Amino acid sequence: MSDSPIFFERLSRRAFLGASALGAASVALSACTTTEVVTPPPVAAAPPGPALGDTATMYTARTDEGFQLPAIPVAKLDPKFVRQIVADPTGEKPGTIVVDVSEHFLYLVRDGGKAIRYGVSLGKAGFGWTGTAVVQARKKWPVWTPPPEMIQRRPELAKFKDGMPPGPQSPLGARALYLFRDGKDTMYRLHGTPEWDSIGKNASSGCVRFMNQDIIDLYSRVNGPAQVFVRANLSPAAKITAVSNRMAEPIDAGVPKDAEMLK
Repeated sequence: MSDSPIFFERLSRRAFLGASALGAASVALSACTTTEVVTPPPVAAAPPGPALGDTATMYTARTDEGFQLPAIPVAKLDPKFVRQIVADPTGEKPGTIVVDVSEHFLYLVRDGGKAIRYGVSLGKAGFGWTGTAVVQARKKWPVWTPPPEMIQRRPELAKFKDGMPPGPQSPLGARALYLFRDGKDTMYRLHGTPEWDSIGKNASSGCVRFMNQDIIDLYSRVNGPAQVFVRANLSPAAKITAVSNRMAEPIDAGVPKDAEMLK
């Protein structure tokens, strides 16, 4: 639907004509109304967290925990995948995380009918999933250890069987949020990636990838267990559709011992 000034002008004119045509009925119905004035409840403030800032600032080069993160070339980004505050389309309670697989968006629901929307990369063919989970642990700059299943499929990764040191080129990026279901690790992750140009595509092994600057932002806002819904789309039908209960092929060897468990 258009939101241009012409549209609203026509809409207002139509509403006025409709009101005139129903004038007599409106007068009759007014006898059943009350003159009580109801004050709307105050809108709750958004949860604390860093401000978004302008695009260039959000994706500038930075030093984080001693690691140098390169700038994201924002001129090459599709604007819809830039981190931004939008009207919440999910209907979920504040603090909930919703992934819209069809659009490659992840929403962090805020108070006041708003959400922070991030562009993400999702699972390629054979690795996708829909379902529910809980962010149960998190880690800054995690060591990545490919599990035996992945090394068998990709023998060139055997050199990292004891772990790949953290850094800007790590497949887990600057942060990892570990998803659990019924108290067990699903092997799905919300994590960073150096491959910023994969955002908006199906390119990962079942997990949800972010630009490193975006996963740092999300990490800063998730300080306790958070409900996660991964949906095929945001239609009402998708909310009640049966979800996939399959587990991912492990992307790493498990939750690191030094990860922060969220309570």
